[in-house]
Amino acid sequence: MPAKDDTVVIKKYANRRLYNTGTSTYVTLDDLAEMVKKGENFTVQDAKSGDDITHPVLTQIIFELENKDGQNMLPIPFLRQLISFYGDQMQMVVPSFLEQSMIAFAQEQERFRDQMKDAMGKSPMEMMQITTPIKAIEDQAKRNIELFQNAMRMFTPFPPQATQAQPETPDAAATSSKGDDLQDLKEQIAAMQRKLDQIDKG
Repeated sequence: MPAKDDTVVIKKYANRRLYNTGTSTYVTLDDLAEMVKKGENFTVQDAKSGDDITHPVLTQIIFELENKDGQNMLPIPFLRQLISFYGDQMQMVVPSFLEQSMIAFAQEQERFRDQMKDAMGKSPMEMMQITTPIKAIEDQAKRNIELFQNAMRMFTPFPPQATQAQPETPDAAATSSKGDDLQDLKEQIAAMQRKLDQIDKG
């Protein structure tokens, strides 16, 4: 049996069967979903070519879970928005934004669970305190959205009138200010990426 922190290789064969090389057994998508929930690391390889197909397999697991009764987690507006980003200039920013958001949510989730356990048997006034982690999650979501909106502005062209030749006016100073704002946004995105890299190394 491999250690929990070891990365297990799952091989997928042409007949769609999945083979866990760590346990020397065939597994299903449900088994892989349980491994994810337990924090067990694995990669999925095409048994014939050796290509890493972890991403499409994980996507397939989400598809299967979303189609089970009562387990829908992805709201339709979110799915529509996500689809609209494919092929868009923002596509390169979306993965980092979603990853950072889920990391922050997972951290608050643990606090929320702990407070829910402690709240059992407490008075109504004490029970009201469990809203604290919910508010923290909402605040984090607002911060993430603000950062994402800033990133979107970085990739949004300036209005056409800003590119037209105009006489020297105080607007020239405003244009210079926009350039500074653009640089600030680029630095914010770079800082966010460095933060994600540090989390991955941690």
